Amino acid sequence: MKQTLVAQGRIDTPLGALTLAATARGLALAWFDGQAHRTDEVAAPLQPDNEVLRQAKREFDEYFAGRRREFSVPLDPAGTDFQQRVWRALLQIPMGRLGTYGDIARQLGLPAAARAVGAAVGRNPISIIVPCHRVVGRDGSLTGYAGGLPRKRALLAHEAAPPFAGLAAVR
Repeated sequence: MKQTLVAQGRIDTPLGALTLAATARGLALAWFDGQAHRTDEVAAPLQPDNEVLRQAKREFDEYFAGRRREFSVPLDPAGTDFQQRVWRALLQIPMGRLGTYGDIARQLGLPAAARAVGAAVGRNPISIIVPCHRVVGRDGSLTGYAGGLPRKRALLAHEAAPPFAGLAAVR
């Protein structure tokens, strides 16, 4: 899915730098350096800042400082209809809670689609805000995270999601 990015910026976090990109409608990308499935395709020079990026940076700062549990920045991720449905379902998993790929598939009315859900979760373009890090395997095991499992562990510890609460942040 093509979209027109209008602004791009970076923010330093305790887990490494995040590249942020926005359309005129909302945040489209939030990627860690070295993240799997990352795209750096930019068709034209972008503004270094806009209101969406300023709001996203402010909210990320508050999140990592422990002062924000939910994000309100408008989102505009590009994806298929199925991916969009999965990403909306991810937004329903509250901080401090975990879900499984099967849980999401059942929520979507597609109980046999856990693998397809996993593929869509893995292509989430907006790390942290669309909380794919809160999804675990059906046995509770940590499964892949495009930003790397050490970051996933650190994010879950930051959010105090049992059984990961209390783990030190890993860069």
